[in-house]
Amino acid sequence: MLTNLTLRKSPAEAADLRGPTKPNKVLGRFAAAVVRHRRAVLASAVIALIAAFAYGGKVATRLNSGGFTDPSSASARADALLHEQFHTGRPNLVLLVTARSGTVNTPAVAKAGLQLTDQLDHATGVDNAASYWSLGSVSPLRSANRREALILARITGTDDQINARVHTLASTFEGTHGAVNVAVTGDAAVFRQISDTIGPDLARAEAIAVPITLALLIFVFGSILAASLPLAVGGMAVAGTFAVLTALTHVTKVSIFSLNLTTALSLGLAIDYSLFIVSRFREELRKGLLPDAAVVRTVETAGRTVLFSAATVAISLAALLIFPLYFLRSFAYAGIAVVTVASLGALIVLPALLATLGTRVDKWDVRRAFGRTPHQPDVGEGFWHRLATAVMRRPLTIALTISALLVLLGAPFLGVHWGQPDDRALPASASTRVASDVLRTQFTSGESNALSVVAAHAHGDAAITAYAESLSTVPGVARVDALTGSFTNGALVAPASQSSARFAKRTGTWLSVVPVATLQPQSPAGEHLVHLIRAVPSPWPVLVTGTAAQLVDSKAAIFAKVPWALGIIALVTFVTLFLMFGSVLVPAKAVVLNLLSLTATFGAMVWVFQSGHGAGLLNFTPTGTLDTSMPILMFCIAFGLSMDYEVFLLSRIKEEHDHSADTVTSVARGLERTGRIVTTAAALLAIGFVALATSHVTFIKLFGIGLTLAVLMDATLIRGTLVPAVMRLAGDANWWAPAPLRHLYERIGVSEHDAPVPPKDGLTVRA
Repeated sequence: MLTNLTLRKSPAEAADLRGPTKPNKVLGRFAAAVVRHRRAVLASAVIALIAAFAYGGKVATRLNSGGFTDPSSASARADALLHEQFHTGRPNLVLLVTARSGTVNTPAVAKAGLQLTDQLDHATGVDNAASYWSLGSVSPLRSANRREALILARITGTDDQINARVHTLASTFEGTHGAVNVAVTGDAAVFRQISDTIGPDLARAEAIAVPITLALLIFVFGSILAASLPLAVGGMAVAGTFAVLTALTHVTKVSIFSLNLTTALSLGLAIDYSLFIVSRFREELRKGLLPDAAVVRTVETAGRTVLFSAATVAISLAALLIFPLYFLRSFAYAGIAVVTVASLGALIVLPALLATLGTRVDKWDVRRAFGRTPHQPDVGEGFWHRLATAVMRRPLTIALTISALLVLLGAPFLGVHWGQPDDRALPASASTRVASDVLRTQFTSGESNALSVVAAHAHGDAAITAYAESLSTVPGVARVDALTGSFTNGALVAPASQSSARFAKRTGTWLSVVPVATLQPQSPAGEHLVHLIRAVPSPWPVLVTGTAAQLVDSKAAIFAKVPWALGIIALVTFVTLFLMFGSVLVPAKAVVLNLLSLTATFGAMVWVFQSGHGAGLLNFTPTGTLDTSMPILMFCIAFGLSMDYEVFLLSRIKEEHDHSADTVTSVARGLERTGRIVTTAAALLAIGFVALATSHVTFIKLFGIGLTLAVLMDATLIRGTLVPAVMRLAGDANWWAPAPLRHLYERIGVSEHDAPVPPKDGLTVRA
């Protein structure tokens, strides 16, 4: 159905356009409506922006710092049993008490230690506070030099309640108390400090990235006014995403770390989409179209590309929703919201702005101040055209060489070891990190890293004793505390005491398995210990929990879902690109090349952050492991962004091909039209990511640097060499599809590359 519509350049120029236009494209009709109602669109956008900031401006106060564990895992069920049946749980708060003079047995120090234990035990939301002194001077809770001792406790409640309570407790107990000094650590305190560190880190990253980005935008766009357009779209994306995340906190848990993705990706995608839209708008103006007509044609072409690009990025991020860890799901929430709002801004608000500005979009052109005038090289003159042509002269050699190089760079990933964040994610000067380092070096057993073995239905002291003795012989176990006493190396070392009653309730029991101090729970050795403990024959069904057990269960939960996530991304990406280009080879090639481009990034992650190369320069502590969830997260984000650039490039190549250009010509012209835009967009996006490398939290550094490498490598090496080489080798087969799929594409495929009819009154009409 054809729609009669008069497009205006501006109210003052309405008389310059005569006669109706007949856009038959959905996007064309939509763009025409935006142009016609531009003032209403812009006014609505301003109101929505203000409302979004008002509603979501304090989103950080509603987010959680956890989400690294699977709530349905064996360790989570064990934690639930400890809480519900035994009214206890793993200690998540540790007070490191240091004698100011003498030893921990000095009367004044012992008195202060007992007072602190009692005060902590009666604090709101604290259960089971116990210490070296309250348990009768048990040596494992005393340091080797006898100057430090521990108070262990469990803070109860939801993640939010624990976060708030540990803040209050740290303020109360940290510092000097008579004869002792007190430092606070433990899982709850560590993750509270990580959360507190994220906020200033994020503000600093924005303070670095935004001015640099603005300066480069002015350089790229030339015009100060044009450079401000991506910032407007980016601001909308940030505000809209904050509002969405705030709404989601009412129905589910959302990780505070998702804010890092929100800010970096919002500005990055806004720049991507705005660059593509504004560049196409300028191109249409140079062809002779008046501004309103140029806006419509821009949305029909570049807008379609933005729409499909946004869909591929959103689909890649949506794959994170299948994982049970809300840390990962939170990045899907944030990413999908960012992509949606940024694309809506680019397809609705930006066209309205361009229609309002018209040719004034190039106002305040800073290039003229330096005696330069904008220059658009003729087709065939540009760097990217020459590069594509050079690559296509030797496509096989270049394709094999670049592929081999990427595989080689990715080789270190074969030696990856998985872990989860702990106190070492913080800088060495952080208070919880300092205290945890003392626990690692001065204590003979890892009391705060104890594993809990829970038997909901157990009976018989003899059976409990036999099982505890067996557990105590497991390599890496320093001690087992049970209802019938404490055991080391298969022997009873301390008989049952009054405190042993905490290990039994009704018909069940639980045992505390304390590892040696040198064994880190977030390590392959910690995982191995969990497997050994779970393999010990038990008289009753048991569940094992603890930090190391959570790592084992989280890995199992993540890797069980990885094939499904990869399958979803590959399938939906293939279908989306097929609907856009009508080819089976192009989507397959895109998936393979995007996977290849990520190999080098993953290899660099292992080489730098696991092995520690460059740790001094980047100021982090290598632990010999990578965070289990981070590669999955980075894969989904980087794959989506790679598809973003792939769609931009292929859309222009297909446009040239549809206008009867051969393979070499269409690839060279397509790369020439998009190479500068894609590389510029990638560089600007990388600024936001690399700014995250200034974070004091290691896994945020990894996130920023890894995505920076992925984006830059894909936008340059992959798009500049491998894509032209592979497409040259494929030739006309690039656009081949079996007859049934070809007929399907002709029925439901989406294409804007139909032939134009002659212009009328300055407006090109698409048939």
